[in-house]
Amino acid sequence: MSTEKIVVGYDRSPQARKAAAWALDEATRTGAVVEFFHAYEWPHWAPAVSMVPPVAVLPAEQIRRDMDNSLRDAVASAARTHPGVTTTTSVADAGAALTLIDRSRHAQLIVLGNHGYSAVAGLLGSVSVAVSAHAYCPVVIVRGDAARQGPVVASIDDSPSSHAVLGFAFEKAATGGTPLVVIRAWPPTAGVRDDPLFAEGKVPIGIRHPFDELIRGWHAKYPQVDVTAQAVLEHPAATLTEASTTGRLLVIGTHGRGVLRGLLLGSVSQHLLRHASCPVAVVRETAR
Repeated sequence: MSTEKIVVGYDRSPQARKAAAWALDEATRTGAVVEFFHAYEWPHWAPAVSMVPPVAVLPAEQIRRDMDNSLRDAVASAARTHPGVTTTTSVADAGAALTLIDRSRHAQLIVLGNHGYSAVAGLLGSVSVAVSAHAYCPVVIVRGDAARQGPVVASIDDSPSSHAVLGFAFEKAATGGTPLVVIRAWPPTAGVRDDPLFAEGKVPIGIRHPFDELIRGWHAKYPQVDVTAQAVLEHPAATLTEASTTGRLLVIGTHGRGVLRGLLLGSVSQHLLRHASCPVAVVRETAR
């Protein structure tokens, strides 16, 4: 049995069920164990009874019983749909984000729904943002069309996280038997389009040469992968959002800058986690 583990943040929401389905498909390809994890996060405040009428609160025992039943249902459903995948469950009386980050030390992947645990429907959950920014392993946020049969799409720049992104993307393309598209986008800054070297919006060979060499080096490690390298003059957020409409998985790095480095995702990463049309894998430069 594989010692690799995929941890799924599970809260019974439709987004969590989509995340679980994606994780089970991934485990079928890799042989990993899938762990359905739930954190019981209780409110840290309550209204003063003397000031407002008391609010009926569901007993903790009932909440736990219902969640335990949901986890058992998730395992039973996985046994029917993915009989070859080993599944487990776990719960914790702690914050979901911090617990998932800690569990990521010993996981192959953390898989989350696009706004599970969020108090506001339609917004990316704070847990997803925090775990994506701090996890010790790649984090997949399942959103959009999780069942699309397209290429793996990876985005790199000149940051140290590019090697981690490429390693993850090539591996997923190889295990999934799918093509890989690697995109390097140069934002068109003021005056760039007036430079004759950038005529017709093309990146000159001399500028894109290091990018092409990097892809050739990685392709030599995964010769079975059909890879396409695209160098474009466009804002990365726009290019990658469009690429996600035909991709099956979008792989990005994150390297927040400034005094909040490590606390926040970069602006492009946050945009894609909210607007991509397919699941997004976030690979930190410090990930294993």
